[in-house]
Amino acid sequence: MAFTVPDGTDSGDYDTIDALLASMDRIEHDLQAATDPRRFFHSTYARTTRAVRDEILRGGFVDNAWVERWDVVFAGLYLRAYEQYESTGAAVGPWQVAFERAQDATLPPLRHVLLGMNAHINYDLPQALCAVITSTEFDDAATVDRRGEDHKHIDTVLAARVAAEDEELKKIELPGQRTLLDKMLTPFNRLGTKKFLREARTKVWANARTLDRARRQGPDAYAGALGDLEALSRQRVIDLGQPGQIILRLARQGFGVVLEP
Repeated sequence: MAFTVPDGTDSGDYDTIDALLASMDRIEHDLQAATDPRRFFHSTYARTTRAVRDEILRGGFVDNAWVERWDVVFAGLYLRAYEQYESTGAAVGPWQVAFERAQDATLPPLRHVLLGMNAHINYDLPQALCAVITSTEFDDAATVDRRGEDHKHIDTVLAARVAAEDEELKKIELPGQRTLLDKMLTPFNRLGTKKFLREARTKVWANARTLDRARRQGPDAYAGALGDLEALSRQRVIDLGQPGQIILRLARQGFGVVLEP
């Protein structure tokens, strides 16, 4: 399945992660200039994407070319949703909610980051895996093991960014914006990062396999499974955007969603 991802310059697909980052930098400049709360997630994501790019250049993955292709498709899904929302005021389910909640300037930066992370991981990541792993490859245990190892290593790269990203958030948060509960339970809690990444990885792979099974049945079956994933992801972002102790409930049940096989 091919994805055509707009980058605001009419060039269509991104060929490299550097081309992707150039587009992300352009968008970040615009968001910062407008003091748009969407900048909190976008800037975090741009920094982590750059960290993945650096690890690719270092040759740190089992299949560096595959990881680059995967990361470009994955990030491109978010940017496509962003460009669509900018053009029409509408985006796919979870992103519609996340972008609309970003109009609330009183929401703490951490919550904006979590809304974007939740939409991107739950909805976009299983699609990205299906885009860069064919059904034949899903049937090959050795290939799946290699892809799984690279996914785990990306989690290692992200975990190494936690302390730095936490400091970036502290620079822009107002006093008292981050509650004790937020500090204890979010993925930016350094002690909880491994648990969060492990949960996300497990659920994302399960959902990617469910999408793959639907893909084998034909376009209608795939569209139906993707619609179910969109609805589940949308509801989880709605939940995460609620005030009060909702984050405690989500921490207990997990931030991810699971498609019925």
